[in-house]
Amino acid sequence: MGERWALLVVREIAMGSTRFSDIVRGTGAPRDRIAARLKALEAAGVVRCEPSPGGRRHAYGLTESGADLVPVLNALLAWGDRHAIAADDPERPARYRKLIKPGTTVEEDE
Repeated sequence: MGERWALLVVREIAMGSTRFSDIVRGTGAPRDRIAARLKALEAAGVVRCEPSPGGRRHAYGLTESGADLVPVLNALLAWGDRHAIAADDPERPARYRKLIKPGTTVEEDE
């Protein structure tokens, strides 16, 4: 998890990005770096990769281990919300929303 881009990859998947191109776009990282991180995270049991219907693409998701990182991401988000994001930022409500662990509801996650 300490490798550059790893937490951002997990964040993107937790936010619902399942396709490689969406993960790259969301992180802003070079494609080769995201490919390397996804492989490392899959090998570590944090991310799972499954063929999409049709078999030409892959869909990424979080494993149980990866989903357990969501509270960590939320803690970082709360810190950023308090110390690094301007209160009058017009994108604040949409862009900096709390993440929910896959398979839970908002009430269960709190």
